[in-house]
Amino acid sequence: MRQLEFTEFYQTERDRCLRAVLAVVGDRLAAEDLVAEAFTRAWTSWPKVRRHPAPSAWVVRTALNVRVSWWRRRRREVELGDAHEGVAATGGDRGVDPKLLAVLRQLPRRQREVIVFRVFLDLDTEGTARTLGIAPGTVTAHLSRAVATLRGQLVTGQIREDRT
Repeated sequence: MRQLEFTEFYQTERDRCLRAVLAVVGDRLAAEDLVAEAFTRAWTSWPKVRRHPAPSAWVVRTALNVRVSWWRRRRREVELGDAHEGVAATGGDRGVDPKLLAVLRQLPRRQREVIVFRVFLDLDTEGTARTLGIAPGTVTAHLSRAVATLRGQLVTGQIREDRT
């Protein structure tokens, strides 16, 4: 029963969670690794996760927390160069417009996270605030700033393209 329930959750939510993490991280390969790790942790804690008000948000938040842990560990290591950048740039995601991803990557981290939870995962302000551990007013402020930036970048960019 437990395995069947988790399998169904995984199959219905994996792509949505991947798109959400990809929007924050900006690197397809890293996003896939993070989501895989987060779903592994969700499986090991499934009794707790299934009772969570938004299990997919739990997975995305866990993936983003894993990213922070990996970053902390990695910053102590020697960087070998930007060899992985070319793969990420050409990998693309069929579910998210590459122009949108490029603009999302320019947003501050917290604004990207708010966009992911509010738009990609369709959480309300309260749920987003609880998941990110911030006040609802902070969610609203970050969302407002992010939408204004996205609108400015995407709409004015579209107008420029139409003129040329």
